[in-house]
Amino acid sequence: MTRRGGWLFAALCVIWGLPYLFIKIAVATITPAALVFLRTAIGSALLLPLAVRTERARVLLPRWRPIVLYTAIEVGLPWLLLSDAERHISSSLAGLLVAAVPLAGVIVSRLSGGSHHLDASGIAGLVVGFAGVAVLLGLDFSGNDWGAIAKMAMVVVCYAIGPLIISRRLADLPSLPVVTASLVLCALAYAPAGLAQMPRSLPAPNVLAAVATLGVICTALAFVVFFQLIAEVGPIRATVVTYFNPAVAVFLGVGVLGEPFTWSTATGFVLILAGSFLATRPSRARA
Repeated sequence: MTRRGGWLFAALCVIWGLPYLFIKIAVATITPAALVFLRTAIGSALLLPLAVRTERARVLLPRWRPIVLYTAIEVGLPWLLLSDAERHISSSLAGLLVAAVPLAGVIVSRLSGGSHHLDASGIAGLVVGFAGVAVLLGLDFSGNDWGAIAKMAMVVVCYAIGPLIISRRLADLPSLPVVTASLVLCALAYAPAGLAQMPRSLPAPNVLAAVATLGVICTALAFVVFFQLIAEVGPIRATVVTYFNPAVAVFLGVGVLGEPFTWSTATGFVLILAGSFLATRPSRARA
């Protein structure tokens, strides 16, 4: 990884470790649809003035189909599912489950004709990683809401597909206009439901701060960094940022919200981390 890639990677590790805490705070008062609308509306308002200054923004029009697909897969659907799931499970568990994105990314890449070769080490990585998910759910999850877990599984798959759409259909486009267009499209799509479900009274200051952080840092800034990281290190390795997002999510969930931290939480995360590393590293044959 280049030095620039390293800085982008480190920044995104922290930035995308934050949302789980702030989503948990926000959904106590704001509905998932309203939260997605607010996140994307704030992000759009910040990035749109910058994007319209880019003369290359006009090249987006011929690619509107993959942009709409990317918006739905990477933003619209997973953000709604994640926000809804966090009404029933802890922010720590949500963050740890998203650590399985690199594992799903390898599988999706292979099924869609990607060039990532799975040798014995890679297959072992998939087995170890998903064993970590099993340990996490088997020992840390009470089983009261498997619907939330199913939603998190869909989030993982969506987050694995999104970078592949970028690399295969949008890699040659300027990142800022693509990010902005996605946020604008998502905000418009969620506007009817989001506005209708707005709280009737002003939320508490911590909820307002959570929404602002999600919109400014975890949306506008995060997507610009994310596109730059994909361009620098590739789509599969860009998803490896999810190795470290869960550590930030767990640290904040335990430290700020008082969520439990058990030995099985640590064991599950270590297994997922090790499995993702084995599954995504270059195979010896390809090297």
